Amino acid sequence: MKAIILMFDSLNRHMLSPYAADTFVDAPNFARLAAKTATFDNFYAGSMPCMPARREMHTGRHNFLHRSWGPLEPFDDSMPEMLGKAGVHTHLVSDHPHYWEDGGATYHPRYSTWEFFRGQEGDPWKGVVNPSGGSQDWRAGMKRQDLINRSYMPTEADHSQTKTVDAGLHFIDTNHEADKWMLQIELFDPHEPFFTHSKYKALYEHGYDGPEFDWPGYQKVTEPKDQVEHARYEYAALVSMCDKSLGRVLDAMDQYNMWEDTLLLVNTDHGFLLGEHGWWAKSVQPWFNELVHLPMFLWDPRTGGKDTRRGALAQTIDIAPTMLRFFGVEPTKDMQGQDLAAVLQDDSEVREAALFGIHGGHVNITDGRYVYMRAAVDPSNAPLEDYTLMPTHMRSRFSTAELAQWEPAEAFSFTKGLRTMQLQTTSMMNSWVHGTLLFDLETDPGQTNPIIDDELELRLLKTLANLMHANDAPESQFQRLGIPFDAEPTAQHLLAAQQADRARLALEPLPPMDSFADGGAALTLPLLELLQDVRGREAVEKHLPGLISTELVNIPAQLSLYQLAAVIPVSSSALGSIAEEVAAVPTA
Repeated sequence: MKAIILMFDSLNRHMLSPYAADTFVDAPNFARLAAKTATFDNFYAGSMPCMPARREMHTGRHNFLHRSWGPLEPFDDSMPEMLGKAGVHTHLVSDHPHYWEDGGATYHPRYSTWEFFRGQEGDPWKGVVNPSGGSQDWRAGMKRQDLINRSYMPTEADHSQTKTVDAGLHFIDTNHEADKWMLQIELFDPHEPFFTHSKYKALYEHGYDGPEFDWPGYQKVTEPKDQVEHARYEYAALVSMCDKSLGRVLDAMDQYNMWEDTLLLVNTDHGFLLGEHGWWAKSVQPWFNELVHLPMFLWDPRTGGKDTRRGALAQTIDIAPTMLRFFGVEPTKDMQGQDLAAVLQDDSEVREAALFGIHGGHVNITDGRYVYMRAAVDPSNAPLEDYTLMPTHMRSRFSTAELAQWEPAEAFSFTKGLRTMQLQTTSMMNSWVHGTLLFDLETDPGQTNPIIDDELELRLLKTLANLMHANDAPESQFQRLGIPFDAEPTAQHLLAAQQADRARLALEPLPPMDSFADGGAALTLPLLELLQDVRGREAVEKHLPGLISTELVNIPAQLSLYQLAAVIPVSSSALGSIAEEVAAVPTA
């Protein structure tokens, strides 16, 4: 038996033809894939973003309630490592740069062999001193390095995605007659930046003459309509390149008649917002369905299922048990996921509700129809704790200041008797700002109109609490969300109605600058400068009093009010009033 996992990063389900017949994205091999596999219609992410999702693929359990981004822990059960110990050769080929960083360094050694290809997303790869060009925003260093890296990929053949697939195909060419192996071809694309060559850009010709824009920020959309459209075409071009890579893998399976004895799983970790809900990217806003309702295709030669669809509610945590059982290895007791063979056989349900989220953000569940996004009960978004024996962030170790206050935690059910470090921490997203949200996907698939339904919310809240307990979530997470730890939630613990006004405000798109008085000139001034102006300070105190009293101490002085509104909810009417009052000519 053999298995191939082809994993993409930030691949949008709603732009692929098996899920969206009217898509503008040219990706015929995804349609070809669907004709050869079972297409999962209700596959959801779990822990996000990148490395938390990969930890789920290894361990078969959620991790976002205990820790933020980081490596595999000493107590983690790793699916590829377990396969290796059972005599299955596992091989990883990838151009995903986060494996090279502090927060991902323990994943790739779990495979029997592995290969990496450099150059994605500002990867500190090629050393060029004093390069020309580059951006001046906060990502200037990464963008400058990314320009350097691109200069070393002048052709499609030089692109790290191409080299990664080349390596995967070399493994197949070398080992297609062998038995007992798993190949994971993991592509960073179509993650931003959306770097492709002219061949793919030509598929999406459009009349755009604005600034280069293939790397949106993690914020609300502030760019003009044609620039937003341009970014969507740049993303689509990269998806088309990914589609070609998929086709090359399918060609190899056809060439060697591997469909008879080889499992194929094609998946992603999460999606990417390209203007939907008025947002770019991920992680700084609620986890809308465009981000968590994922494409997933599975072919298992034991069960078949060619050109079929499956509606059972499945998740990323199901991948590890499925791969293990395929090779005759039993999942560990700590794995929460389920073997998807039952879904392939008769579309059997493997869970009633799916849990998903990011550390410190909303804690979310869906039953396939409703989505409940539980926010923090108060503005502190606290208490929030990291539980780890591997204290590293994405690109750094924990600081001495962070480590100075750690305490030993009691062992969790999945830490194999080990007590972890317990550290107080904060999150890049404060869920309280966005409020608790409840959506009916049947009547509102775009999640634009949150509903208030106390009876429904209470039912979902009880399910959420049960799933948190099943995940052995720390009591601090229950406190942060205002959910009782030792008792069943009741109507007094509901938040959707209580936080509705703030939730509606957060869902408002940010109006373009030219829609404000005087072209929004007042809104582009650094906040410090705006507040030094008498009319500016009076207007801000009048319309955004909380900004003066509680928020300003944490805001960089050079940040403008409009830039602030791009990352945290600020009323459009308040912005309009401030712009109008500052622009008004004083009366004599």
